[in-house]
Amino acid sequence: MIIKEAELETVAVKASQYPEDTMPEIAFAGRSNVGKSSLLNLLTNRKSLARVSGSPGKTRTINFYKVNKAFRIVDLPGYGYAKVSKGMTKDWGPMMEEYFQKRQGLKKVIQLVDIRHAPSAQDVQMYEYLRHYGFDGLVVATKADKVSRNEMQKNLAVIKKTLQLGPEDIIIPVSALKRSGHDKLLDEMEKLLEE
Repeated sequence: MIIKEAELETVAVKASQYPEDTMPEIAFAGRSNVGKSSLLNLLTNRKSLARVSGSPGKTRTINFYKVNKAFRIVDLPGYGYAKVSKGMTKDWGPMMEEYFQKRQGLKKVIQLVDIRHAPSAQDVQMYEYLRHYGFDGLVVATKADKVSRNEMQKNLAVIKKTLQLGPEDIIIPVSALKRSGHDKLLDEMEKLLEE
């Protein structure tokens, strides 16, 4: 799949602000600072579609991007950042639940983890949450340029084991810096949209 155009359509904190549920959506979830904005910019071939921030935890809204006038990429708020207020962290769960339950067009939530570290307790919790809603099975390991080839295989094995991925589940190492791995992810997204 080639993404020719992408634009921010809506920024929402509650269901009444979502765009009309008229096209398929693929959402992205990950800890703050996992490189979600960089990945979305790489996928859409746009330098600043999603704002890359020096301070993690900036995305506190659900951002809907209309892509190729055919589907949406949905950027979910980053989780697990200590400096976000307790109230904000408390709102995160209900905001996600409302989105997961209400969107008919939601095809998949792709979880991002940092390839350099074993998934955190919050990553595991998020993946179990996705499994509960039937959105599991596709994980992106970001920052793949930061590890050697040997380390990459070992680290991917740790991620698979920690998240309890099955043999049918897919994990894709991606580097926004080296612009690698995203073509495989775009292929998987295309398959999802064709289902």
